Amino acid sequence: MLIIPAIDLLDNQAVRLLQGDYAKKTVYSSTPENLAMQFESDGTELLHIVDLNAAKTGKSENAIAIQNIRKSCKLKLELGGGIRSLESMAFYDDLGIDRFILGTVAVEDPKIVSTGIQKYGADRIVLGLDAKDGIVRTKGWESSSGLKVFDFLKEMVSIGVCHLIFTDISKDGMMEGPNFQIYKDILDMFPSLKVIASGGVSELEDLRKLRHITDDQLYGAIIGKAVYEGKLDLKLAFTEFKN
Repeated sequence: MLIIPAIDLLDNQAVRLLQGDYAKKTVYSSTPENLAMQFESDGTELLHIVDLNAAKTGKSENAIAIQNIRKSCKLKLELGGGIRSLESMAFYDDLGIDRFILGTVAVEDPKIVSTGIQKYGADRIVLGLDAKDGIVRTKGWESSSGLKVFDFLKEMVSIGVCHLIFTDISKDGMMEGPNFQIYKDILDMFPSLKVIASGGVSELEDLRKLRHITDDQLYGAIIGKAVYEGKLDLKLAFTEFKN
C-alpha cells in the first residue's frame, strides 16, 4: 500500500483547510518545494498536490510553486484542482506532472475524462471523487452535484477509469480517522479499481486498519495534517507499508 504525502497549495503556500473551508486554513510552509524534498528524503515515491485556487475558480495561481516542486525532486507527482480541460492537462504535462486528477470536470463533462484516457493512458488519469453524506461534491467541495457516489462510479468505470482517489469531506482534516467502511464498499463493488484513501488518517493504526478492512486491496492512502502536526512519522509508515 502506497503512503502518499499531500501538499495543498493556496497562493503558492502549503496549507491545510478544515473540511474544505477556505476560511479555515493553516499555512504550513511558504516554500512547498522544501516539503517535497523532505518527503523524498523520507522515502516517498508519489506526491499528491492539490491546487486549491484552481479547485475553486478553475484558474491556477500556483504555477510557480508547482514548477519549484518539480525542479526540486524526482518524485512522481499527481495533481488535482481545477483540471477541467484537455488544455489544462497539456499545460501540466509540460510542467512535468505525471498523473492528472479529474474531479469537477468528470461530473460536468465526462467526455473530457474519456478523451484524457485515450490521449494520456488510463494510468495517468485519476478520478478525484469528493463526497459528503453519499453525494458527490464539486468546485473545491463547495457545490453539490446531486449525484450518488456509487451511481457516479459506475459511469466512470464504464468509460475506462481505473484509478480513484476518494475523499470523505466530513473526515478531512478532523484527525478522527477515515471512513473505513466506504473503502471496503467501493472495493467490494469495483474490485479492479486502484483506490487511494484520502481524508482522516491521523496515526499509523488508521493505516493498518485501512489495509485490514480492505483485505490488502487498497492501492494507497494520502496523509496530510497528521504529518504536518507530528502525529504520524512518515519514515515509520514507509517502512511498514512499503509494497
